[in-house]
Amino acid sequence: MDEDRLRFEQLRSAGLADGREFDGLLTKYRPRLHKLVDLRLDRCLRGRVDPSDVIQEAFLDVVNRADDFLKNTRMSFFVWLRYLTLWRLGIIHRHHLGVQSRDPGREVGLYQGRLPEASSLALARVLVGQQTSPSQAAQRAERRVALEEALNRMSDIDREMLLLRHFEELTNQEAADVLEISRTAAHNRYIRALKRLREILLETYGSAAEEKL
Repeated sequence: MDEDRLRFEQLRSAGLADGREFDGLLTKYRPRLHKLVDLRLDRCLRGRVDPSDVIQEAFLDVVNRADDFLKNTRMSFFVWLRYLTLWRLGIIHRHHLGVQSRDPGREVGLYQGRLPEASSLALARVLVGQQTSPSQAAQRAERRVALEEALNRMSDIDREMLLLRHFEELTNQEAADVLEISRTAAHNRYIRALKRLREILLETYGSAAEEKL
């Protein structure tokens, strides 16, 4: 059992689910959840929906849905927070856009082709196997566009694996928990997804692919 899950159970059992320690337990995950919402928030809602508000609403669900979480002995505390945050994001999309809310544990369709710059460049370095440090904004934009176009050509599951690992920065075990597969299967899918992304870039740009990355 992960330490934060155990701590959550202890605080809830002691009736301290609204105290300072409990708030601290949730707040430590806020930056990671912010990345999640920023990545998957529909572009039509940017400027209208604050990711921090989405996260705060998800935090309000924590105590109310605690029993569901505690019945699931496999889920880590962070993966549960991620689940609740995606659930809230789905409700917000449905409210504003009429988008049907799906099971957030199976969600693979909210990404719409705009990636965090730092993470895009980190993924590029993984693909080419070398450190790059582009100095011009135009070069950075070109790399991002190349990656975004390639990701949008991938299968849902391969794209999702790369989004989980590189842009949400989940560990291999966390990605496995999200996808409800074994750790070995998650690792194999990640390697396959990297290979597929590189293949698409080579198909599209040929020998210029590494220059773009």
